[in-house]
Amino acid sequence: MSVTIDPEGSETRALGEMVDLSGTDVLEVGCGDGRLTWRYADLAASVLAIDTAADEVEKARETTPPRLRPTLTFEVVDITEDELPPAAYDVAILAHSL
Repeated sequence: MSVTIDPEGSETRALGEMVDLSGTDVLEVGCGDGRLTWRYADLAASVLAIDTAADEVEKARETTPPRLRPTLTFEVVDITEDELPPAAYDVAILAHSL
């Protein structure tokens, strides 16, 4: 039996109410297996989705829908230890990361 997370689309709707992601460069911190990432990535110009859990990042890479692969990158990164370029992103998403 599989579990459907957020079948009503509440997370996606709430995200859309907070920010218009159309054409933006997005940094997602704590992407896990990518389940939220895939819900908005087609709107963005680019997405860097990071997490410290290598197994989750690998799962996200393997199961990313082909249509999202040109603009979506999953990386194993610890945001507290690695430095990202300043002003490289328009939006940062931290869902379930705090």
